[in-house]
Amino acid sequence: MSDEYANITLSDLTPEQIDELSSYGYVPTEWICILYLVLFGLTTAAHFGQTIWYRQWWLFATAVLCGALECLGWVGRLWSNRNILADDPYMIQIVTTIIAPTPLLAANFVMMGRLVRRLGPAYSRLSPRWYTIIFCSCDVISLVVQGAGGGIAASADDHDGAELGGNIMLGGIAFQLAVIVFFTLFAIEFLWRYFTDRPHPKQAAAAASSTTTLTPPRGALTTLLKLTIACLTVTTVLLCIRAVYRLIELSDGWNGEIITTEVWFNVFDAAMVVVAMYCLNFLHPGWTLREPASIMQEKPFEYSTATVA
Repeated sequence: MSDEYANITLSDLTPEQIDELSSYGYVPTEWICILYLVLFGLTTAAHFGQTIWYRQWWLFATAVLCGALECLGWVGRLWSNRNILADDPYMIQIVTTIIAPTPLLAANFVMMGRLVRRLGPAYSRLSPRWYTIIFCSCDVISLVVQGAGGGIAASADDHDGAELGGNIMLGGIAFQLAVIVFFTLFAIEFLWRYFTDRPHPKQAAAAASSTTTLTPPRGALTTLLKLTIACLTVTTVLLCIRAVYRLIELSDGWNGEIITTEVWFNVFDAAMVVVAMYCLNFLHPGWTLREPASIMQEKPFEYSTATVA
């Protein structure tokens, strides 16, 4: 956007001029910007306090970071409402709203690893540690790619530069969606094996070759762990919907109908993320994944040919 428009306010323009000159293709609605800014601010403040209260420091780099980025993005959109032709707020919201949910997704990966450790690693294809290492590493890659693409697109001086940045972001979102799908498949397999009491074959083989007579215990599915599963299910579905929306949006191009329709962004991006964050507030892992004095059942695994498959 040319600097000559930087200080022009909405009242100086006709609706036709706004449509032609606005980078959004619309003017972000003021009350919606304020609403989401308040909602994200409250949940972020709550996550900050909960992280300290429960001493779950990893949530600073996941849920709290997500909320902070979303707040920054909605400040940018509110700024754009007041000065629709300024470049800076548009660039801020492009980058931050693209990358913000990525750290939140990492929280799911950490929670899943801890759930596996509680219920029984022998039912999982991956160890609890590898859930964090593999999926969080993929999440970081996705974050870097999306951030780089967003930066290129937001700072581009021409259409080709914007398209390049958009394509890079599209690749990052596609990679993130693939990670979500694989994570979901691994989680479903683990839960199926747990509920049917079928340890993973490689775990059975490891137990059979072990010189010790001890077998890994099967964790009790407590009410709190059921709530953890519910939280993981809801947040993963919401973040998957958001990723699909972003994938379609970026595939449609910077001037496409999807990216220039405000209500779709408000519903399929902002609402998905804010509900996921509040879900994590109410079903906080510091509460649902806390370890009581005894968390295991008496019953060990029976590594028989009937249960190993």
